Amino acid sequence: MQTSARNHLKGHVHAVHDGAVNTEVVLDLGAGQHLVAIVTKDSAHRLGLAAGKSAWALVKASWPILVKGAAPATSARNTLCGTVKSITTGAVNTEVVLGLKGGTELVVMITTGSEKTLDLKVGDAACALIKATHVILGVD
Repeated sequence: MQTSARNHLKGHVHAVHDGAVNTEVVLDLGAGQHLVAIVTKDSAHRLGLAAGKSAWALVKASWPILVKGAAPATSARNTLCGTVKSITTGAVNTEVVLGLKGGTELVVMITTGSEKTLDLKVGDAACALIKATHVILGVD
């Protein structure tokens, strides 16, 4: 599978909760990390999402909000924390690669101004906050 999304996170469906229109899908990424996605009920059924099924979570690098240190209380359903592995600073945007538990990497694009405000350094603890509606699910 090739997509323009920088983040392809492989996991297994942990739980599926149907609503009238939307379905909440909890994906187990391993190493004690879960990712919650909200998709339409039709999409969840069309993809055959059920507990134990393998699935991909796609997250564009520009969607997460990056916080330095521990994550604050927030309405975002997903908080993936790790260590800053690399920082590539551009004139307008900065690419930050977080190393997560289990060896997974998450790429987050932030403005270069935000990088300076956060005073990010390789090795810093940081968390990516991701809304459940900003997770696209796929299956093989």
